[in-house]
Amino acid sequence: MQIKPMTFVKKDLFDPGAHDPLTLVELIATQKRWANERLSETEMMIQVPGAWAMYHMYFVWQEKLSALQFCCQFDFRVPNPNRADVHTLLTMINERLWLGHFDLNTDEQTPMFRHNLLMRSGEQANAQQIEDVMGIAAAECDRFYPAFQFVLWGNRSPEDAIGAALIHTNGRA
Repeated sequence: MQIKPMTFVKKDLFDPGAHDPLTLVELIATQKRWANERLSETEMMIQVPGAWAMYHMYFVWQEKLSALQFCCQFDFRVPNPNRADVHTLLTMINERLWLGHFDLNTDEQTPMFRHNLLMRSGEQANAQQIEDVMGIAAAECDRFYPAFQFVLWGNRSPEDAIGAALIHTNGRA
């Protein structure tokens, strides 16, 4: 799988060391005209269109840890009868990831991609780091969205669902 880098922010728009990570997220979202909202001083949510759905991306800045937590949430809930199969699917998906992981939000029962960015020794986040995380999350969500659909609404086993979702086609229709 090849992940296309996201290039949202004009390089001369700002000095990358002058802003906290959430300000950078806000600048990226504003420039792309994506719906965004600061939920608090340390939290932000944006909506990003994907190939299959609108994804909800959440960012939480933890200054004491110098960490930016990132979640990209799907637009559907997992019904109770499907949870065991979805947990199996999540394990199979996570075995295929190099960065981040998928899990199931306990409160809302929605699958999400999660990752944390650590900024040690006073390092500042830069737009490219944030764009990369957003791009990887959107690409992985797009890549595995069909597998969730196969399990939840196609009555397929997790093994069949992941196999069908990862079929690579050549050429164009």
